[in-house]
Amino acid sequence: MERNCVFCKIAAGSVDVERIYEDELVVAFLDIAPINEGHILVIPKEHTASPSSLSEEVSGRLFYVASRIGLALKKALNADGYNLHLSDGICSGQTIFHAHLHVIPRFTDDAFHWNWRKLEYKSDKNILSQKIKSKLKLA
Repeated sequence: MERNCVFCKIAAGSVDVERIYEDELVVAFLDIAPINEGHILVIPKEHTASPSSLSEEVSGRLFYVASRIGLALKKALNADGYNLHLSDGICSGQTIFHAHLHVIPRFTDDAFHWNWRKLEYKSDKNILSQKIKSKLKLA
């Protein structure tokens, strides 16, 4: 547990939140600043700043729980779908440096839009692919 990490405090039970789910590895709770009503965060109990540092067991549990919560949101709120959103690093929008996964219920008329852009590749895709593959480390 990191002493000044709000998510560690939530996982330890010392910060009051509206818990949705908890097991030995993860905690899920309502986000305090939701994109849409029902926006939930799923966090590992163990402090890890970057999601890329999570163990396969914890990472798998995080995504499994988030997908089950997404289905529950669709049923409970009559949502049309849901997003799972994960950020790693400041440039990606991460503001709390404890790995966490957003589960955001989506509605056809919710007026929320990700600011996706569509670029053309500047380099050869085969060379880019080989460069990425050479750095990929899977157990």
